[in-house]
Amino acid sequence: MRCPACSHLDDKVVDSRQADDGITIRRRRECLSCGSRFTTFERLEEVPLMVTKRSGDRVPFSRKSISTGLVAASKGRPVSSEAIEQLVAAVEDAMRLAGPEVSSEQIGVAVLEGLRQLDEVAYVRFASVYKGFDDAADFQREITLLTKATEPKRH
Repeated sequence: MRCPACSHLDDKVVDSRQADDGITIRRRRECLSCGSRFTTFERLEEVPLMVTKRSGDRVPFSRKSISTGLVAASKGRPVSSEAIEQLVAAVEDAMRLAGPEVSSEQIGVAVLEGLRQLDEVAYVRFASVYKGFDDAADFQREITLLTKATEPKRH
């Protein structure tokens, strides 16, 4: 860190504490050359998350597009906006853990897994658009898969 008074590069940290938002660190520094004190703020720089579409295009990750799809799929269903926001956040967290570049397919699967737990009707609605259902047989197949995956085992 360059001293704002004398431009010297050596300093020492006198005090460190979290700033108001909790994600920024405030540091008081003292120049080892002139003794001037100054404050710096450190913040984690997030690497942008990129999504590779089926077409091969690369676009920045968009929480809004996931949220829009979830709102449409759950319209008229007992799914709260908080539950949708939690699912969007969970999907984003999972994708960030997967790496700086993910496929739209990975996102779609993560959304479907979350919707399966949240609301089965919203799941089928989302799946119909995401998987491009063409006829009633596609719906029947997905519902069969859904009920097999969620029915308790009978002995």
